[in-house]
Amino acid sequence: MIQTTWVVALVSLCFGLVRAAPVALMPRAFELLDYADFQISDGVAGNASAEANAVFIPSQTAKEDLLPKQDNMQTMREAAESAETEGFDPAIAAASGATADALQVGKIKNKVLKLTGEVQVLNIKIAQAQAAGDDTSDLEDSLAEEQTKLNTNIATDEKSAGQTSQSFT
Repeated sequence: MIQTTWVVALVSLCFGLVRAAPVALMPRAFELLDYADFQISDGVAGNASAEANAVFIPSQTAKEDLLPKQDNMQTMREAAESAETEGFDPAIAAASGATADALQVGKIKNKVLKLTGEVQVLNIKIAQAQAAGDDTSDLEDSLAEEQTKLNTNIATDEKSAGQTSQSFT
């Protein structure tokens, strides 16, 4: 009887521990979002790189897992590019003073967002080409060029740390 009680208690304890153990969640798929839902231009400058990475570089997701979502990334990157030319540029031209300054800071944050997306898309294209045994030199040249632009805009954002940043919307 005592042995049966111990076995039941031990089994119950094991089930309790298993149920209480944390469950590893699968990373959510890279979702296609409207620009307003992923823009990072509102707030303050100085952390655009981390904010853009949070949008375009899902944590714990292998490049191979992102391959089917490349179109979503490209569409979002294009939305950020359109925001720059069709939103920020006219808004900055029409504004003055502190508003124009905040919009310019927001435009830089948007450039970091756009370029982070472009770098991520190029990394995926390179992975696809390598998997297919194709030459990646043109893609790698494009990646180096975009990475240089990204680094320049990250540095500009960091120099503006703490300044008010505003989206055109």
